[in-house]
Amino acid sequence: MQLVESGGALVETGGSLRLSCAASGRTFGISIMAWFRQASGKEREFVAAITWRGGTTTYADPVKGRFTISRAMSTVYLQMTSLKPEDTAVYSCAARNNLMGTVRTGRDYDYWGQGTQVTVST
Repeated sequence: MQLVESGGALVETGGSLRLSCAASGRTFGISIMAWFRQASGKEREFVAAITWRGGTTTYADPVKGRFTISRAMSTVYLQMTSLKPEDTAVYSCAARNNLMGTVRTGRDYDYWGQGTQVTVST
């Protein structure tokens, strides 16, 4: 299965962006899809996740109320509003087949996209 992200850009503080992650190939086995981000010099961190069939969502505290994850067909979106400079990072989408365990752990995901850069200027 392949994951391809798009939508990253340079945006001003307070602005909005929508990231897309298109899944192709063996998508029938997907249980959860998520967005992670990694800022320069920092560890990768969980952003948001959505269950493939039920649409249950989970968010990291720093993005609650500002970011929304959704799915339409085989594409997962991350709508980001009220962006802050600390949101600057490479955003990657991930998919997993297993429903067990926490959705926040990157090592539990089976497939990853290449990432898309989001830069929020001051």
